[in-house]
Amino acid sequence: MLTYRTPVLREWIDYNEHLRDAFYFLIFSYATDALMARIGLDAAGRADTGHTLFTLEAHINYLAQAKLHEALEVRTSFIDRDLKRLHIVHNLYREGAAEPLAVSEQMLMNIDSRTGRSSAFAGAVDARISELFRQFQGARHPGYCGKTIGIRR
Repeated sequence: MLTYRTPVLREWIDYNEHLRDAFYFLIFSYATDALMARIGLDAAGRADTGHTLFTLEAHINYLAQAKLHEALEVRTSFIDRDLKRLHIVHNLYREGAAEPLAVSEQMLMNIDSRTGRSSAFAGAVDARISELFRQFQGARHPGYCGKTIGIRR
């Protein structure tokens, strides 16, 4: 599922003349915002339900460099879900490319803004998630998901 597109901006470039590592996560964060809109948690949906998503955990694998002005896109798929959480993977690509530049596995939690606690997704949001999950679950996860960080001995 295509969730976000952006060019690489000048202020995102580091001293190595490529996309600074922090801005990969910024791009993934914007893709999460776009996913929220797709499931009904845009500004109007958040106001209506009193719910939002928090990121509980995120991992990024940096696979290739992105350069100034390159057109990038994020494609998102679902690994798993339950009544309160989404386990997703964002893949960052050069626009139209087949191989990702970076992969971010994330765990998102539905939060009731009024209580600050986790809550089941609202009915309409849950229905949208179920539909998107059917469409975009099981998409290719190139071995970057479910890994832990460590030095192999």
